[in-house]
Amino acid sequence: MLKALETGLEGNKWFRLIDKVWSEKNLQRAVARVMENGGSAGVDGRSVKVVKEQQEEEVAILQRQLRAGSYRPAPVKRVWISKLGSAEKRPLGVPTVRDRIVQTALRHVIEPIFERDFAPQSYGFRPGRGCKDALRRVEQLLQEGRVWVVDADLKSYFDTIPHVALLERVGRKIADGRVLELIEGYLKAGVMKSAKQWQPTEGGTPQGAVI
Repeated sequence: MLKALETGLEGNKWFRLIDKVWSEKNLQRAVARVMENGGSAGVDGRSVKVVKEQQEEEVAILQRQLRAGSYRPAPVKRVWISKLGSAEKRPLGVPTVRDRIVQTALRHVIEPIFERDFAPQSYGFRPGRGCKDALRRVEQLLQEGRVWVVDADLKSYFDTIPHVALLERVGRKIADGRVLELIEGYLKAGVMKSAKQWQPTEGGTPQGAVI
């Protein structure tokens, strides 16, 4: 994949990626990363510890379901956390551990494709980048004599991302229908607001999800 990204590919689109998502090596790497990150259980109540104890079986099941096209994401569990500097609460959507594994495997495959096109001054949610890198850039700009700051914020951005526009953008690079269906499945999985109350997701993407 990395070689093709350097040399170019026909139509600048990826037509077969799903086999890279379900590869055993990729799924095993995804499990290791999810175990390392920890976190709480999703709507199925299965903890990271439980899944880790059944790791080989989990990988085999996920690989079989992904290959057969029978894998279906579960709704995310709604959790509210405090919002820094505000009395408001921020909604998080906690996927099941199993879904976090598949999302991580999917991210391993698609991240390099889009990473190449992201702006150099963008630091959020990117591999090998973080707040300290942004601060170093600000310091550099101050030393160059820049003195103006423009502060802007999109209210509830993650909660209001339009699905159609998002999938259209992803589709400019990825033509593998199975991968696009997988991404759409996560967007449309819905939210469990309580043990018995499911809410559909017509827009937005859950904060707290790997993907």
